[in-house]
Amino acid sequence: MRFIYGKQDFADGVRGQENCFLLTNGLGGFCSQNLVGGASRNDHAVLMACLRAPNVRWSILHRLEERLTVGSGKEVFLSSQELAGGAAEEGWKNLSLVEVDGLPRWVWQYGGVQVEKRMAMDWEQNTVALRYTLTNAADTPCTLTVKPWMQFIPKGKKLPEGQTFRLEGNTVHAAGLALHIFTNGALTSAALEYQTLSYRYDACDGRPETGRAAANHTIARRAEPGQTEVLEIVFSLEKNPPSACEILHSAAARWQAWQGQGNFRSPAARQLAGASAAFLARRASTGGKTILAGYPFFEDWGRDTMIALPGCALATGRFEEAKSILNTFLQYEQEGLMPNLFPEGKSAPMYNTVDAALLWINDVWLYAQYTGDMDWVRQAWPVMERIVSAYRRGTRFGIHMDADGLIAAGQGLDQVTWMDVRIGEILPTPRHGKPVEINAYWYNALRILEQLAPQAGQEGGAYGALADTVRRSFREKFWMEEKGYLRDVLSGTGQDEQIRCNQIWALSMPFTMLDPAQEARVLQTVWQHLYTPVGLRTLSPRDPAFHPAYGGPQKQRDLAYHQGTVWPFPLGAFYLAWLKVNGYSDGAKAQVEDWLLALEPALREGCVGQLPEIYDGENPTASRGCFAQAWSVGELLRVYEALERPAPALLKQ
Repeated sequence: MRFIYGKQDFADGVRGQENCFLLTNGLGGFCSQNLVGGASRNDHAVLMACLRAPNVRWSILHRLEERLTVGSGKEVFLSSQELAGGAAEEGWKNLSLVEVDGLPRWVWQYGGVQVEKRMAMDWEQNTVALRYTLTNAADTPCTLTVKPWMQFIPKGKKLPEGQTFRLEGNTVHAAGLALHIFTNGALTSAALEYQTLSYRYDACDGRPETGRAAANHTIARRAEPGQTEVLEIVFSLEKNPPSACEILHSAAARWQAWQGQGNFRSPAARQLAGASAAFLARRASTGGKTILAGYPFFEDWGRDTMIALPGCALATGRFEEAKSILNTFLQYEQEGLMPNLFPEGKSAPMYNTVDAALLWINDVWLYAQYTGDMDWVRQAWPVMERIVSAYRRGTRFGIHMDADGLIAAGQGLDQVTWMDVRIGEILPTPRHGKPVEINAYWYNALRILEQLAPQAGQEGGAYGALADTVRRSFREKFWMEEKGYLRDVLSGTGQDEQIRCNQIWALSMPFTMLDPAQEARVLQTVWQHLYTPVGLRTLSPRDPAFHPAYGGPQKQRDLAYHQGTVWPFPLGAFYLAWLKVNGYSDGAKAQVEDWLLALEPALREGCVGQLPEIYDGENPTASRGCFAQAWSVGELLRVYEALERPAPALLKQ
């Protein structure tokens, strides 16, 4: 999809910061700025390099100051940036067009001169390329000058006092790293200077609202009257990167190929297929692939990866990547658990998640349905058995099967479901006990092992018998006939009967436990209380604990995070459940297609062409949290797949 923004979209310096673009390099590194070309967040960067894939990220090049000089001295900014103390570069006043079609393009016009900028990252290299086209229709010469503002700091940190930046030839040395600059422009050294930037969007969230950057050189290109000149710049941690032209050409070709993966017809689905590639990255510790949960904040988390994988890798036909991701986590299985988070350095992974291992089993099943690769499934079988065995006998974090066959989890201050916020000793959304979606995943996993056991030369009857027990207990204890929906958790507290989105996964998994009438009533409840066009609310607005907005300092945001805040990713399960409950009828498909139309404007807001992590609970109009979230993109891709192709048997079970 082509996203076009004009003067109406950046009528002032604030509106121009509302949206951003995202480029990635397949390592975990990225390039992201707001649409008027500035940094509204500490995590915005022209080159956010990844020194060890996918999580050791350093902000090398923070932003670019761009000036146009026409004639003997009239100089205007092309860049836009708020600075501490109220000063600002106001290049948005000269900006006439921003286009994002996988790659971003800007056009400025001033005094008879037009400047076009294109930008791209090289793949699996810490390299960013820029190409400026300077068209001079004025009667005097003009000069474009670019001043790179650098940081050379770990992502999220502040530039320390006294950090040095040394320019030697075409290379800047700082913090033990070297940034190589390749350009056909005039590279000129300058006295080292510092500036303090103002981060409007960090300030809104209670994060540090200012940050520093340093500059010690400029790059310039002159165009005579009637001439068109091109300025190319490549910034790279690599010593011999491709040219800017080669990088831009390769990036455009990759984007076209990514959009075609999955062979979707819908322009929105093709856009999401392309967008999903941003989350696939190498993991150096295993030599395989992983999925980054979200930009700009998150790393590769087990739960997020398993939820995002079916859409981002399977629905798009990236089967080898899917197998590599499953293998990445298979290698780290421990006591029947899959990692929740991979810390950096030599620290051990964190395993505080009850759902990642069960969802890994689900992804193995889906991978088998898509590919028929039973040889690999047989290799994975022992890990699947270890997971089920560990859950039955009990493992860490209070995860264990009770006498009724249901899974209980959580103890003390450990939050092990996706609603995992902890503020000191405060648990805003305590779910210790037997969570509804975990038991839906548990039943699904047991049925999968029952089905796959013969492929491994095993007898699956015991798994089926246990699944029967789980189904009886689930219907008896979670279903509330008088209310027509499922308890959120079995804990013996008043919060058990809160209306939450977690029950939707009891309808959407490949193997489910409710009868059709019960499923229809659950679906109706979720639609009535939790549905919005951009996601499902995490709590009914009628609940006294509902938080209408997400924002402010960390504690305030955490209190709202799962207490009403809208999340796009459960929308995938809701739409798949809608199709299933309504028999994949033409009417059901038409309804879901209509709902998806209402989601398309969200692709223009926030990070262009992506879907975010969350929205406000009451009025979900502006994206919050991560501006690009893997499971949001992946789960909606699964819906487009279900609409455009004959419904796979795995969705009809």
